[in-house]
Amino acid sequence: MADPAPLDFFTVVDTQRAIRRFRPDLVPDDALRRVLEAATRAPSARGAEPWFFVVARDAALRARIAAAYRRAWEAARTVTAQADLDADLKDRPHYARMMRGVDALARQLATVPVLIACCLDHRQLGPIAGPDGTLRSPCAAYASIFPAVQNLLLAARALGLGTTLTTLHRGVEDELAAALAIPPGVEVAALVPLGYPADHFGPTRRKSLDAVAFLDGWGRPLPRR
Repeated sequence: MADPAPLDFFTVVDTQRAIRRFRPDLVPDDALRRVLEAATRAPSARGAEPWFFVVARDAALRARIAAAYRRAWEAARTVTAQADLDADLKDRPHYARMMRGVDALARQLATVPVLIACCLDHRQLGPIAGPDGTLRSPCAAYASIFPAVQNLLLAARALGLGTTLTTLHRGVEDELAAALAIPPGVEVAALVPLGYPADHFGPTRRKSLDAVAFLDGWGRPLPRR
């Protein structure tokens, strides 16, 4: 069951992390609706709210999505290894564990209780998209879906549910769109697995604030507490 007493906001932010291993427990309807409602509270360009969320719970449907996702992962892993695309960070302490988790998710995606396709409707973007749906301003377009996805991730953490934002499906998006009956002009911007975690939540380890945040100009330190 979902936690009836959601966590304090800053506890959520400080401990929310990518969860890639899940228990098979069902996600209650109320919890699913709550995280999706949180997603719809996000801001969007022009206030258009050009988002849709397609939830896959049916086992056969999840298996179909998972098979396509795994092919996308195997193709991406091959290209990354051959071209050494992660050379800049593969020696960092987090990398090997993270990649084991990514591989585990790709192999076990069909067993995750809920998969959520987070969709951006190009037809509702107005001048941000051309008549053919081509994005004229990708920044503005994705600013109209990814805040909603982040709301979903944080709301899930508040209820004790795990998630991770994945985009590997982009390599098989036509198959995903067909499986979920997504109409032309609607893009699946993220695929989010949702369930009770088999892994642990944070606290997360990140770069220090002083390394990434400045005051009145690049490199000028923030005041210290």
